[in-house]
Amino acid sequence: MPYRRLPNTDQARLRALEKAYNTFVMEGSSKIPYSENSLAAMQTFLPKFQNGLVNLDAARNNQIRRNKEYVEISRKARMYLSHYIQVMNMAISRNELKPAIRSFYNLQDFENTLPPFTSDKDLLKWGKIILEGDQKRILSGGNPFYNPSIAVVKVHYEKFAEACWFQKNLQSTTDRFSLLVTELREEADRLILQVWNEIEETFNFGSDEFKRENASKYGVVYVYRKTESEYSVQKQYQSLYSF
Repeated sequence: MPYRRLPNTDQARLRALEKAYNTFVMEGSSKIPYSENSLAAMQTFLPKFQNGLVNLDAARNNQIRRNKEYVEISRKARMYLSHYIQVMNMAISRNELKPAIRSFYNLQDFENTLPPFTSDKDLLKWGKIILEGDQKRILSGGNPFYNPSIAVVKVHYEKFAEACWFQKNLQSTTDRFSLLVTELREEADRLILQVWNEIEETFNFGSDEFKRENASKYGVVYVYRKTESEYSVQKQYQSLYSF
């Protein structure tokens, strides 16, 4: 026999509530197939749920769209910081600079290697150390490095730091809307269960087929098991009720 299946996605939840509410409103029937409390609850809840889903979808899309740009900005920041350190290491290898110069950048433990730039947190940390260290070196009488210059490195680092802050704000917005939808989702499930139970109770006379047919008009979903088909179930009904 077909069984009732509650919606398990947000869009399915929204469709279920809209179907239950709009079918009654559009038909203009004098008899409500569910309680007045359920009708009032749907009138209040539907706009909140719709807005919540729209806002969450917009926040996610905005974050995904901005993330493509963010990935490129962070890639360039890593590249310029890496190249700057490599230029210094190559100058040390040619004996043009003394190895002690690494102390300005806290790179004493990274001879001819790079500090970890894997995460955004590492990149923010080491970018700041490199920029501040270079300023100290110049103030102590050191000569500027070129290809790339520290000015170019700074531009890309600051652009990355700003993008990182903006991306965190986007993530925070998405998380906020996601939490709101999670709360609304629980409320939607409770309301759908309540409305569907009342709809089935309203049409709980006559055959099961009659109940399902009328309840389905108001959004109640019935599905067949894998071993069943609509045709085989109809045949069973015909055999049960044929005389």
